[in-house]
Amino acid sequence: MFDGAMRMGSDISPRYTYENIPEESEVEFKIFHIDVVLTEHELVDGVKMHALAFNGQVPGPEIRVQENDWVKVIFTNKTGLMHTIHWHGLFSPYEMDGVPYTTQPPLMPGQQFVYKFRAAPYGTHFYHCHFSTPLHQAQGMHGAFIVEAKGDDPIRKQFPYTRDYTMVLEAFALDYARQGFNAMLERMKEKMRLMKLHKLTKDTLAVFRNYRDLKKHIKEGYIPPYSQNRNQSGPVLPNWNYFGINGKSYPATEPLLIKPGEWIRIRLINGGFLEHYMHLHGHDFYQVANDGAPLPEPIRGNTIAVKPGKTADIVVYGNNPGVWTFHDHDTTRVTNNGVYPGGMLTVLEYEGFVGGYGPLTAIDE
Repeated sequence: MFDGAMRMGSDISPRYTYENIPEESEVEFKIFHIDVVLTEHELVDGVKMHALAFNGQVPGPEIRVQENDWVKVIFTNKTGLMHTIHWHGLFSPYEMDGVPYTTQPPLMPGQQFVYKFRAAPYGTHFYHCHFSTPLHQAQGMHGAFIVEAKGDDPIRKQFPYTRDYTMVLEAFALDYARQGFNAMLERMKEKMRLMKLHKLTKDTLAVFRNYRDLKKHIKEGYIPPYSQNRNQSGPVLPNWNYFGINGKSYPATEPLLIKPGEWIRIRLINGGFLEHYMHLHGHDFYQVANDGAPLPEPIRGNTIAVKPGKTADIVVYGNNPGVWTFHDHDTTRVTNNGVYPGGMLTVLEYEGFVGGYGPLTAIDE
């Protein structure tokens, strides 16, 4: 297992120094358009879920830029709910961090917000909605954000990889998502109705100046949402029943292709809320980065724990031809609605390999 612990002698210097956002006439911005929409997403053949999706896909489109590029993301809310985008692992200016009621107001339906920041630091990061995060992020609002080196890649210099894969690890609770989304949509409709009548108050919005202001309202009779029984029509906590890699559950997951004598890089991003223990059969690999930062020394292993919100980069050398399983070793997550095998499972496949047996595609054991 890898714990990403800091070793003595590691570089502890800051990876970022704050600077003001320049005018668009002063620098060239890399421009991205991201819309959030309500769509239907297919996890595996015959299983679809209602998803809140960036540009209509789960996960959202991968954003890949070079270190120190200036980035401009034009974010449009095309749903009936409120949203923001948080740039997880990136050192954006305070007002671009995407935390509702802390760095910005949440986007109302139909609104647009422009995020601007410099792409730093180098490495593997991701982005996700930070409004009603347990529901929105789990319902599809997450995507990879890769910051490449401007010059020589520090990892490629040691491990000359020729392919670069991204694996976003996900857990889905279909009943929780459906019922939670419907309940949230009803609450949002009520807020919009009150807003049009100019009757939207702190109590109905559940937003206060500070904690003292909240306590004052409670003393005056306000009942906070966590004291109300508003979950009686739906599940209080998620019952995770589907697990995915890049929005797909096995056998719909894509293989990782490799050739004998080739190095490949795999960027693992935990875009969900469960810890995953990714185990590769038939090979060792080296962890080379933790949360985007290159490690002082690579760590060798065959299983890596990826906690929620973490990213980890590994490199694999092609020295054992075959079709090798790569999966979460908490095998309850290698299921589709409780049926094994499924879920968070893919294969490392050597191009052109012909074995004495299979592989076959089994979906019930």
